[in-house]
Amino acid sequence: MFTEEDLKQIERKAIGLSVIDRQIENFRRGFPFINLVRPATAGDGIFSSSDDELSYFINYFNDHLKELRVVKFVPASGAATRMFKHLFEFQESFHNIQREREAFLKEKDFNSVSYLVSHLPEIAFYTRLQEILSRCGLDTTSLVDSWRLDLLVSFILEEKGLNYANLPKGLILFHNYPEGARTAAEEHLVEAATYARNSDGTARIHFTISPEHHEKFQALFNQVSEMYESRFEVTYSIGFSEQLPSTDTLAVDEENRPFRNPDGSLLFRPAGHGALLKNLNALDADIIFVKNIDNIVPDRLKPATYRYKKLIGGYLLYLRDHINLFLAGADHKELSEKEITKMVRFMDNHLSMNLSGNFTRLSPKAKQKKLMELLNRPIRICGMVKNEGEPGGGPFWVKRRDGTVSLQIVESSQIELKNPEQQAIVDKATHFNPVDLVCSIRNFRGERFNLDEFVDEEAGFISLKSSGGRILKAQELPGLWNGAMANWITIFVEVPIVTFNPVKTVNDLLRKEHLEE
Repeated sequence: MFTEEDLKQIERKAIGLSVIDRQIENFRRGFPFINLVRPATAGDGIFSSSDDELSYFINYFNDHLKELRVVKFVPASGAATRMFKHLFEFQESFHNIQREREAFLKEKDFNSVSYLVSHLPEIAFYTRLQEILSRCGLDTTSLVDSWRLDLLVSFILEEKGLNYANLPKGLILFHNYPEGARTAAEEHLVEAATYARNSDGTARIHFTISPEHHEKFQALFNQVSEMYESRFEVTYSIGFSEQLPSTDTLAVDEENRPFRNPDGSLLFRPAGHGALLKNLNALDADIIFVKNIDNIVPDRLKPATYRYKKLIGGYLLYLRDHINLFLAGADHKELSEKEITKMVRFMDNHLSMNLSGNFTRLSPKAKQKKLMELLNRPIRICGMVKNEGEPGGGPFWVKRRDGTVSLQIVESSQIELKNPEQQAIVDKATHFNPVDLVCSIRNFRGERFNLDEFVDEEAGFISLKSSGGRILKAQELPGLWNGAMANWITIFVEVPIVTFNPVKTVNDLLRKEHLEE
């Protein structure tokens, strides 16, 4: 199947041949669907805090922060191309003829190019755009009045202007302030200064980026870090990593044969955000906050984000401390039935782990061994927001292949939606996943877990793509917050919708949450 050149190419990417064989086998047999039992809801898998509990866990976080090494982890490698999809389409189709002008004037939809153009002065990058146009003897008003809209759009997208079509979201100006506009990456620096500040005054933040954007990110932080350090009285420790070539997956054709480029070489594709588990696994931290680059708000809305970040952080530390205390004791002595019963009750009340059935018939020694096996794992707290029609995965109770039931974040591609019973469960879902996580990645001895040991390899994705006009099948690794963390201790906590304000299209920057008051 593979030539000598193929084997050299595979070796250069540091991918084992056994891994390639497994990927091809995955294409042939496919990945099994998740078996949903019921949606996780408030009181049944999702913890909804009272005001007193909110205050208690915020204080718990603040009181214990000095003992910890905290890092904020921000996946930021994706290009912003999809943000501007409707601008690309407009650029290709607009020919400045009368019927197109009439249609443009009638278009009132929020997600339209017409809405963007008519509200352009409100958007954060408007001033920068005007400066560039001015150097070319142009301005937005004259371009709009003369219907040279395709030229205006080109100055947003192309290198002669803002070049936003070729930049990652992190480098796009998101919010206006009196002192100037901020990029999404800068907003994450501001956030990190509040809940990722360590006892020595260092705010640690780690971005996963594409290699072609490294210099631009570094240049931005060289320019602005000192200003934010002075303002927030912190010292930033900013790290970068790239998605490893060894995590790429081989593409195949519709017959499950290796897909080849026109030059005969094998086509490999990035394996999705699940590949970032390797980056997460390399971090030296006690707890890690995970948040997407585009889910960020201006300063006036940040207080709610800070409160609920500290809530999930405090709840994580509270649970971790109880678990580690139990494990440390169980590691050195034989526990009494009373001690075991106390932990079983704690697991039922706080970890959504019900150990009835066969567990109750085990000997005390076997119970202790089972509890140590269940509890000596990484822990993640996942914020969940009420579903108001936003896309994204959701929290469900899932039946595993070994017959156990556990809480999991599930994407729609993992569900057999043609199965009426599974679809009915999806229809009853009340919350969705905004990617708002905090993770504990050390065991009770303080040693880092090897996160690769807790992946569900059967939770990958296969999708149809194209290259050069030819159909191909692409494979993604188990998603970072799906299969990659499937065997972690998982707790869902309800957080308010105000903490979730992603920017999926450029028009989202015109939503009230992203504008100045």
